[in-house]
Amino acid sequence: MLTVVKVSQGRGPFYKVEFSNGEKLRLSEDTVVRHRLLKGQELDEKTLDEIKQESKEDMGFQLALNYLSYQLRTEKEIRTYLKDNEIESIDRHKIVERLKELNLVNDLVYGESYIRTQMRLGDKGPRVLQQKLKQKGLQDNDIQQALYLYEADEQFNVALHTAKKALRKFHHSSQREVQQKLQQLLMTKGFNSDISKSVLAEIDFSEIEEQENDALDLQGEKLWRKNQRFEPAKRRQKVKQSLYQKGFQLDQIDAFIRGKEEADE
Repeated sequence: MLTVVKVSQGRGPFYKVEFSNGEKLRLSEDTVVRHRLLKGQELDEKTLDEIKQESKEDMGFQLALNYLSYQLRTEKEIRTYLKDNEIESIDRHKIVERLKELNLVNDLVYGESYIRTQMRLGDKGPRVLQQKLKQKGLQDNDIQQALYLYEADEQFNVALHTAKKALRKFHHSSQREVQQKLQQLLMTKGFNSDISKSVLAEIDFSEIEEQENDALDLQGEKLWRKNQRFEPAKRRQKVKQSLYQKGFQLDQIDAFIRGKEEADE
């Protein structure tokens, strides 16, 4: 028979229990109470083996609770965290099932909370959010149910806010180029083409339009200098092509080039 030699408070919700055979175990309060582990308590080797097994699961469970105390986690995140902390596979499974029974881990609840947060604070569309939830381990049915919260009106509002914020960063560009960049941005963020078109139709591009001539002059001057090594016809062609690709109108481009050529004569 073995004897409990010492029971002392350890770090966090654990106790340090020392046995007469020299073993020292870090046990949860539940395990200590369940087995009545008080100083002088006697137990056999079989009971000690059971306590050792329980201690592994209890330690993993406490680790998981601590991990969950900061924020919601997915089942996959919990399993990965426990694995990284060297909790055995069989114990990881028991811990996750226990957490699910207590409703402390619920992937649908996580998905809905994630979508609500992104709707309020984020700038992503449904396609990107679907990918992110997939990476976090959610099943397709939970993902789709969570995405039902992200209705078209909310998507439009988030996309419009994202586009207006990005619009402030676009300087010295043509209106057409700005529209193309915004559309590309929204598509990259995960919004569909219908939402993107609706947002572009809502945005006021008047300020960009007013600055277009200044933008043309700035872009054109750079291109005129860049292509000065070419003979006149080639230089004219390359500058015209580059400015057109940047979204400027042909009549504006022709007027700029004429002005440069007259200045160079």
